[in-house]
Amino acid sequence: MPAASIATARFDGPIYLGIFAFGFAIDVACRLYPAQLPFWMPWEFSWTVYLATALSLLWFWRGWQSGVRIARWRAASFLLGALSFYVVLQTHVDYWAQHMFFVHRLAHFVLHHAGAFLIGLAAAGPVLRAGMPGFLTLFTDAKPVRRIVDFLQHPAVAPLLFVGLLYFWLLPSIHTRVMLDTDLYDLMNCTMAINGAMFWSLVLDPRPRPPARLSHLMRAAIILIIELPQMLLGALLSLSTTDWYPVYTICGRLLPMTAMNDQHYGGLIIWLPGTLTSFAAMIAVLWTMRVNEERAEHAQEAV
Repeated sequence: MPAASIATARFDGPIYLGIFAFGFAIDVACRLYPAQLPFWMPWEFSWTVYLATALSLLWFWRGWQSGVRIARWRAASFLLGALSFYVVLQTHVDYWAQHMFFVHRLAHFVLHHAGAFLIGLAAAGPVLRAGMPGFLTLFTDAKPVRRIVDFLQHPAVAPLLFVGLLYFWLLPSIHTRVMLDTDLYDLMNCTMAINGAMFWSLVLDPRPRPPARLSHLMRAAIILIIELPQMLLGALLSLSTTDWYPVYTICGRLLPMTAMNDQHYGGLIIWLPGTLTSFAAMIAVLWTMRVNEERAEHAQEAV
């Protein structure tokens, strides 16, 4: 083993212990002094979110230090995406999302669109893989895991799941129950974040097919497929005269805003920023297609 790798391995234990100790301190503070903590601290601490963020950043740094690099703008995209997830899930933004529908939609826009888009655009998989412990790479390479990923990123399944989760969690009866149950609320946020990252990683893969799963034409088609259902849902909520989510009235809104205004703003967030994200994705796909075609031409000329 190279000397650099041995030196890095020696520091693994203290780094992981430090991460757990820091998380434990935050957890205790959130339990004992929830109302006294600043806005950037968690309202309800989640070990899952904390560890997912901290370990992802650690593995990215370790992979980068090992010599596996991506463009700096892609690295910045990954860091911004990961931190945006943390902001909406582990700061007081989450508390506001539980009491204002339009803030909830902003949070899910980050989890399912903006933040997930940045993570997909980064294409940081090789760097993360290089920084992971060996047993985790064995787990991700296991056939059952690969089959699950292949199914979830199948071109017929990915857009259906992307739109389906958006609609499912906003069904009035489901949404009311979720907002009153902490476990279901965490499950909702987790599925939206994971699905968003997987979907945009599939669509924004910078490689040609193969080794990418989809051709550029198929990626463009998937973007168009998800666009119309999102626009319809956003229009329905932003133009409706029925309060579909009375749970926010029951829990108490934090701003002096009527239920209908809150719902209308939430619908507009689904409608307009969601459309812009798809537009940006289409531009990214066309740009990737041009770059890959130029590389293929240069390779042929070099032969």
